[in-house]
Amino acid sequence: MTVLPDDGLELAGEFPDVPHEQWQRLVAGVLRKSGKDVEGAEAEEALSTALEDGLRTRPLYTARDAAPEPGLPGFAPFVRGGRAEGNTVGGWDVRQRHAVADNATVLADLENGVTSLWLTVGEDGVPVPSLGKVLDGVYLDLAPVVLDAGRETEPAARELLRLYEERSVARDGARGNLGADPLGHEARTGQSYGIAPVADLARLCAGEYPGLRALTVDALPYHEAGGSAAQELGCSLATAVAYLRDLTEAGLSVEQACAQMEFRYAATADQFLTIAKLRAARRLWARVAEACGAPRAGAQLQHVVTSPVMMTRRDPWVNMLRTTIATLAAGAGGADSVTVLPFDHALGLPDAFARRIARNTSTILIEESHLSRVIDPAGGSWYVERLTDELAQAGWEFFRRIERLGGQAAALRSGDLGRDLAGTWAARTGKLAKRREPITGVSEFPHLAEKPVVREPAPAPRSGGLPRVRRDEAYEALRARSDAHLAATGSRPRIFLAAIGPAAAHTARLTFASNLFQAGGIEPVAEGTFEESGASEAVLCSSDALYEERAEAVAGQLKAAGAAQVCLAGRPGNHPGVDSYVFAGCDAVAVLSATLDRMGVS
Repeated sequence: MTVLPDDGLELAGEFPDVPHEQWQRLVAGVLRKSGKDVEGAEAEEALSTALEDGLRTRPLYTARDAAPEPGLPGFAPFVRGGRAEGNTVGGWDVRQRHAVADNATVLADLENGVTSLWLTVGEDGVPVPSLGKVLDGVYLDLAPVVLDAGRETEPAARELLRLYEERSVARDGARGNLGADPLGHEARTGQSYGIAPVADLARLCAGEYPGLRALTVDALPYHEAGGSAAQELGCSLATAVAYLRDLTEAGLSVEQACAQMEFRYAATADQFLTIAKLRAARRLWARVAEACGAPRAGAQLQHVVTSPVMMTRRDPWVNMLRTTIATLAAGAGGADSVTVLPFDHALGLPDAFARRIARNTSTILIEESHLSRVIDPAGGSWYVERLTDELAQAGWEFFRRIERLGGQAAALRSGDLGRDLAGTWAARTGKLAKRREPITGVSEFPHLAEKPVVREPAPAPRSGGLPRVRRDEAYEALRARSDAHLAATGSRPRIFLAAIGPAAAHTARLTFASNLFQAGGIEPVAEGTFEESGASEAVLCSSDALYEERAEAVAGQLKAAGAAQVCLAGRPGNHPGVDSYVFAGCDAVAVLSATLDRMGVS
């Protein structure tokens, strides 16, 4: 909505209104110059970008794309935030994850910007008897503690409550989350634990610990299994509804049951999709609360974690950029708590430098960029409002699908949910393989000579349920083959780049081929002759015009010099002597795997 200044001056008043159709005609004219003969809506569609869940991002959004009224912060449907003041007072809660019993690291985090602790407890983390040691020196009335203990949730929760009593923390002063999540644990491990002790903890928190919540609705297992944003929303909603049923059957009111849950989502480097997802999540949960007769209880408490799926093992420094964008999106999306995974998260236990960068990411965005001073800064954008609405609709439909399957537990145990997530990941894997979804430092602009970053091994994560996927896994397997070859022979597999013609003709495709083959751990050699390169295969790099003139002759010369395979960087054509082609949009993983196979790199 445009608000006119007091003097009534409208800056665009002297300009004529431009109809949407006129803009489409102009777009069609530009596309026609590039060889695409489309008109009207088809011209606009040609510039659209396909997202997961059947959504599309269009090139232009106007008032025609208005979405349902998002309301005001702190009021249903809570799209713009669960609290009227948002995070304007002190920023979001900076929550750091700890998976080992290291009191010094815990204290260092709290002394340098972290405001709450997320502890992995049990066989894969801090032993339950060591909770007191880990929290030694921690002011439990100031620093909220969130547990993630799996099957050991009840003993871990009881131990934390005992520590509150032992350290004279008033029951109304204890804050945090006991972390019970039976369905999330089942998604991780394939094993469930009973709801009865969880209900007991919920009743205890509701009656005696107003600042504590008993349950976490963790959507990370579905995100880490390759799920889309809408699938993540649908799974979180189905899980929360299952808990709502269990808790009300155990004697809690709907309002009390809603107040016992905290929702955990992933934030990716797709900032607008993350913002829209968090806004849509609040709207969906508000709808559930309304349908249950408790509309005022629909304010969702959100804990957002930077995506483990996007973290890379090669060139891990780029992860700092990814997590910064994800944290910005989480803050702009209204997250109540944010966990920034250290840039070396995928390599093992983070070191002190990585933890410092992680916590300072939030500090800079809050204290220097003042991101939290504006509530819902993306609100009102036609694009963000429309994306929020479309994502909410897609998430609701997936939630309904799970309910038709019998609920979250039934969907997990039947394998239907796993197959849905696997299908989504298979489609995304194809985009990653073709570099339609590029990974900087891995599939694009890799650095073969980088010094490996080595960390101490982290505790093995919970497994046995849904798989954990990573964007870099296919390229990581290729690079591992190259590393093994380097260790065995003293050199990496090599490929010769045969540049044809002047630099202006060959530079673009030579750079393309160099990046492509390095993504598979294959060292490109562009200097000297083929015989001097130590390579067994070659790639022709030049312009289409020079290919027509010289590709056949150069390919023949390379084969005469011993090249077992000659590839051409460019669209497939009819070039005698050329065995294969590499081009933008080709299946890079298949090309690189086949190349390593031919080179005998196991």
